[in-house]
Amino acid sequence: MDCLRHRIVAFAAALSVTVMSSASEPETEILRPVTAAYTVEAGSAHIADTYLSPIRYSGWSVGFGYGRMQAMKFSPERWVMALDARINAERSLNRVGNATMWYWGVEARWAMMRRVRPLSGLTIGFGIGPGFKAGCLYSQRNGNNPASAKVALTVDLTAYAAWNTRLGRLPVTVCYRPSVPLTGVFFSPDYGELYYEIYLGNHSGLERMAWWGNYFALDHRLTADLHFGNTSLRIGYSGQLLSTKASDITSRMLRHCAVIGVSGEWLSVSPSKKIPPKARMIHALYE
Repeated sequence: MDCLRHRIVAFAAALSVTVMSSASEPETEILRPVTAAYTVEAGSAHIADTYLSPIRYSGWSVGFGYGRMQAMKFSPERWVMALDARINAERSLNRVGNATMWYWGVEARWAMMRRVRPLSGLTIGFGIGPGFKAGCLYSQRNGNNPASAKVALTVDLTAYAAWNTRLGRLPVTVCYRPSVPLTGVFFSPDYGELYYEIYLGNHSGLERMAWWGNYFALDHRLTADLHFGNTSLRIGYSGQLLSTKASDITSRMLRHCAVIGVSGEWLSVSPSKKIPPKARMIHALYE
């Protein structure tokens, strides 16, 4: 009986020590570094807008882009957010070369994506989020109505596939990012309607419901991040297509650009708070 009592007391003491030691251990803190990139794009542009001219224009396009990805605070292993913003300028000529058309535009897109890892080194994500686009075409040849505005607010389907591999000894992350609007609203005047008439108060029928039959856009990029230490070199390709049709006005804008820039991971740390020794990093894109 005494032997059994001693065993029970010893077991209780060991259990209490285990519980106390587990409680005294600090919890593992989750750190979510931001993967950010600053890029410059340059390439060709092709524009056809029947509101301004029935003729197709071709020329050059330049732009500056910013993108960031980060694991979400809730369920960071499964969900990531992505933000992309870009400004563009384009100059194109007609086939004869005696008429010029300019385009200036800004756009931004945010998405929350569910990600899975089907293979080692490969991550696939997909989700939806809001998108915004605003720009203006300007034709120096048109006297009465030289401009055509491009404004849209959409709900976009966004996806990505990232592959972390090596090129010899150099770590490389290859990423493909397509995005397509599902629905939304976009601006389009009536056929022959002047912007001066809109200025005077003719605002009816300017907002159009967007669907793939009258508004289709594709924005896709294929990039490779070459990891040279803490900062990476990003190179790749960016392509954009915008096709709209409303009130017998057809617009087609196509862009092909080479991409170059810098990317990397950044982590905000308070000066008064050090990184805990048992911190765990959950990356959005890199591994």
